[in-house]
Amino acid sequence: MSTQRQGSGSGSTQAGESFVVVFAGFHRPWGTWISHRLESHGHSVVLHRWDPRREVPLEDYLGDLLLATGRILLVLDDWFFALGPRREGEWSEALRGIVARNADRFAAVNLTNRPLLPATVVLKPVELWGVGAQEAERRLLGRLDLPAGPARRSLPPGPGTRYPNDPPAVWGEVPRRNVRFTGRDDLLNSLQEQLMDADQGTAVCALVGMPGIGKTQLAAEYAHRFSSDYDVVWWVNSDTRGTQRERLGELAPELGLIAGSEPGERIRAVHEALRRGDPYPRWLLIFDGWDDPEGAEDLLPDGAGHVLITSRNRRWAEAGATSVEIPGFQRHESTGYLMRRAPRITAEEADAVSAELEDIPLALVQAAAWLGESDMDVTDYLRMVRSGELAGFADQPGFDSVPRSSLTSWSILINRLREAQPHAVELLSLCTAFAPGRIPIGLVRRLPPSQLPEALAWLAGDLPSWTRALDTLVSYSVISARDTRTALAGEPGPEQESVHMHRLVHDIVSRLTAPDEQREYRRVVRRTLAAADPGNPQDSRLWPRYAELLPHLEPSGAFASNDAGVQTTVLNLLRYCFRSGEFRLGAELAEKIRMQWSEMFPPEHPRMLDLTTQQTNILRSHGGFRAAYELDRAVLERLRCTPGTEPTALMTATSSLAADQRYLGQYAEALQMQREVLDTALRLLGPDDYLTLLAQHNLGLGLRLLGRYAEAYDIDLETLRKREALLRTRHAATLVSGLSCARDLRLMGRYADALARQELVVRMHIQVLGPQHPQTLRARHNLVLCERRAGTLQDIGGAMAGLLEQMEQVHGRRHYATTTFIVDYGNYLREHGDLDHARDLILEGDHAFRELLGPAHPISTGMQSNVGLILQAAGERADALTLFEQAYAGLAAALGPDHPAVLGCALNAAAGRNFNGRLDSAEELSRDTLRRARHALGQDHPFTLSCEVALAMDLRGLRQHEEAGKVEEDALQRLTRTLGAQHPHTLSARQRVRPYWDFEPYLG
Repeated sequence: MSTQRQGSGSGSTQAGESFVVVFAGFHRPWGTWISHRLESHGHSVVLHRWDPRREVPLEDYLGDLLLATGRILLVLDDWFFALGPRREGEWSEALRGIVARNADRFAAVNLTNRPLLPATVVLKPVELWGVGAQEAERRLLGRLDLPAGPARRSLPPGPGTRYPNDPPAVWGEVPRRNVRFTGRDDLLNSLQEQLMDADQGTAVCALVGMPGIGKTQLAAEYAHRFSSDYDVVWWVNSDTRGTQRERLGELAPELGLIAGSEPGERIRAVHEALRRGDPYPRWLLIFDGWDDPEGAEDLLPDGAGHVLITSRNRRWAEAGATSVEIPGFQRHESTGYLMRRAPRITAEEADAVSAELEDIPLALVQAAAWLGESDMDVTDYLRMVRSGELAGFADQPGFDSVPRSSLTSWSILINRLREAQPHAVELLSLCTAFAPGRIPIGLVRRLPPSQLPEALAWLAGDLPSWTRALDTLVSYSVISARDTRTALAGEPGPEQESVHMHRLVHDIVSRLTAPDEQREYRRVVRRTLAAADPGNPQDSRLWPRYAELLPHLEPSGAFASNDAGVQTTVLNLLRYCFRSGEFRLGAELAEKIRMQWSEMFPPEHPRMLDLTTQQTNILRSHGGFRAAYELDRAVLERLRCTPGTEPTALMTATSSLAADQRYLGQYAEALQMQREVLDTALRLLGPDDYLTLLAQHNLGLGLRLLGRYAEAYDIDLETLRKREALLRTRHAATLVSGLSCARDLRLMGRYADALARQELVVRMHIQVLGPQHPQTLRARHNLVLCERRAGTLQDIGGAMAGLLEQMEQVHGRRHYATTTFIVDYGNYLREHGDLDHARDLILEGDHAFRELLGPAHPISTGMQSNVGLILQAAGERADALTLFEQAYAGLAAALGPDHPAVLGCALNAAAGRNFNGRLDSAEELSRDTLRRARHALGQDHPFTLSCEVALAMDLRGLRQHEEAGKVEEDALQRLTRTLGAQHPHTLSARQRVRPYWDFEPYLG
């Protein structure tokens, strides 16, 4: 028995009465709400959880209640009378006896619309089922003969004080409440206290334990029991990362957020809304079956809400979660559950079964279902369990933590079902050809009978048998309740039905299924997946269906299938990973496909070429540049040596390798290959084909990386115009071309033009793709650079800080896109005096690029110049000069002496020489840099004019004042004409501030 005082206690009012509110743990929210309302009317309340042990007479328990001060209010429903469990006769006798004799002390409310025991009439229970909060309060006060006026005082809201019949505003696919849920009250209350009492910020609890211990059931019961504590309760199946991210992203529209269809973008919007607590401050997320904590920081939200995780992995404490080990049932919980589910067995028999099954909930569920549905004698059941019907089964891999008795009890059930309900076992075995967890079993009914083996032909046409088989499996607790939630819109029906199968049950049934049957069932599932493939992974509206299919590829044997339709589905799911931004998942999937297909196809086979294209796209997006290069190079070499290779296949492979070379810093080689790709596309496809325009766009990208900005702009502008005409203004490819043109204009020094175009480009990106789509983030990144170069007066620093946070949410801190922005932000902070923060960011970016690209990559080399600027600003001039010279020499060797990045490093090196007293060599380098800049960028480019200002300063240091004055005056006139008199560059030149150059680590 458990009691706790609630609220202010009996001394809080003078005229109030005292009450003991007695409730089953199942209905703690009702007990809390009733207590809260009574206390608001000035009464004192003690809450008492009703959980009587079977061995203590019922009248003794009720008599103990009478020892308390005040009246006793029983919160009744079916569950209240089932605890113990107690026979109906014992309850009737107690109600007619001790309760009737003390009728003035007892009262009751009724929470169910089903009939209660006839003898409960003595309690005169008032019904609270199905009424609103005001009416429920009125009925409660009336039953207790209390005044029904307004509350005497206003109590602050707290856990459980919201009316239990008012559901959360958002309720997301939490499993149906298990009406047989047993015990665990202390564990649930402790869990609630841990979450509610956690420090400010997201409270994360991981429920860990062996398979079958009841982690999922506990999490579901928590969600139902304490739902009134939350505005949002959202369940996320986490068996695979893809379905986990898709499901979490589905919360975005439920919160009223405007976000695109890409899971990453939706997750970012969800994270931001949960962090702000807008529109709902009280939220609970439940990640069910999350066994790999790696990458958890990318998915776990911040904010004042709560997170529950169920997992077999005990390492969640290392990821910052509070780890809660879930034990088995207490013995009285085990026996109580068995006797309620199988009323024919005795207490002694229930105890024996519980001991044999070691109080493991899942095993007890199965045993109770079998003993409740069959007429098998308990002695015979225990004998079969103890004898071990499956010899050696417990010794197989994967079952080391599961007691042998549990495994044997499952084998008993399935073998008996095989005799009595063969259709149920056929359907159950078919489920094992899917992945465990949520199984879209109804998709099988879409197959025509001709594609089903004779033994399973009934699945397509015999709806009654289908229904009976599923009902049998549910009643025996082999699968959980059916649902008809579908990944695509449509009328619910048998084809949309899904079931949930516990991983342990899945493993056991798999081992009990004959190998030839397993092969047949997997073939059926592969055909099912192919038939369910929507056929267009580029359409974001279809991504939920792809996320639903993805987990079942490997268990069904789809990777090794010779069926062309299945192979197409496999590739479509890989394309889905790329298009939806699931790069890590896609990289893992692609490698599994390659392992199987390499044994089936030669490297030049169209399937392998398609796989390589998709795999390298994903690898590049994920930062795996070298791995992508090795794959593409091997394929291209093979194709070049293979007679009769299709020109389009050669073109695609060449284009992929050119992309790899650009990321690896092999800019000249990439440009040459890209010209070959464009020439081939023009010859084979014509100037207006989508692939031709893509090749043309990539050519502009290659020219930009080589510093040939004007040439790149001409090509990008032509590509933009054609894409606007042939695609549409709002097409994603057209938006990319708009961004490229704006970037070219900025690099050409046309800052005002670049800013005007980029502002429009960003608005279009936000409208079409959403504010946090990866492509939109690239556009917003370029916008702040345009604003900085244009010298706008707005708070660029604040915008950059916010954008960095969003990029980190989207890509992670170590992704190259985030690292690129970190460096640009650090350069801005250094320029504006925040040297400590700037140093941290620049050094972080320098380390990350060296680790990703290696020390010889042009970006790693150029980063030395940025580090040098930090050291120079801190007064460490000698060390800064060393880095400037290294960057200058290294980039000149890699890119040639006239590349703008090389000239930028030369500008910084000349300044370093000047500051270290090497005036002659500084003037010599400045003069040479100015000459080269005029040739490479033009007379009026802002960088060229910076070189001119630097030369004037070096001349002045050598006391060549006449030439210095002429050079400076020319630079000031050109800066004023080019940028305006009030531009920061112009003002700095007038104030004779030494110009410098920031290295932008642009990968393309």
